[in-house]
Amino acid sequence: MLGELNENQIEDLLKQQATGRLGCHAHGITYVVPINYVYRDGCIYGHSAIGKKIQMLRNNPEVCFQVDIIESLVKWQSVIAWGTYQEITNRKELQKAMHEIISHIMPLMSDTEGHPSHGITESESDVGGSVDLILYKIPLNKKTGRFEHP
Repeated sequence: MLGELNENQIEDLLKQQATGRLGCHAHGITYVVPINYVYRDGCIYGHSAIGKKIQMLRNNPEVCFQVDIIESLVKWQSVIAWGTYQEITNRKELQKAMHEIISHIMPLMSDTEGHPSHGITESESDVGGSVDLILYKIPLNKKTGRFEHP
C-alpha cells in the first residue's frame, strides 16, 4: 500500500533521523550529498567545512532535503522538503546548534567507532576556535512525505 505521510508523521521522521541528503544547484550543476543533521523548530541544522557544497549553497541558497527509513523495498517512509540555506554567525546560536548536533549524532556511534573525523568538534565550545567549521540552518518552507507498507 502506497500513501502520504501526514504532518505529524513528517515531523516525527525528520526528528528521528540523523542523516539525510541535501540537494543544491548552482552554475548548471546539481549536487546531492549526505549530511548529518538535527531538526528543530522547522529547521534542519548542519555543519560543514568549506568545500563544494558550501560554495554552491552560497551561490544558490535554495535547497532540497530528503530523509528516509527503508526497512525493505515494500516497507519504507520518505520525506522531501525545500528550504533556504542560512549560515549561522551568532556565537550563541552557533554553540547551541553545535551542542544539539553533537547530542543528536554521538549517541548513534558505538564506542569502537571513536570520534567522527568530518568536522564535529570534541566540544561545542571549539566552534570558531581550533576548528574551521561552518554551521548552518535550513528553515523548511514545504514538506511532503510518502510511505509504502505491505
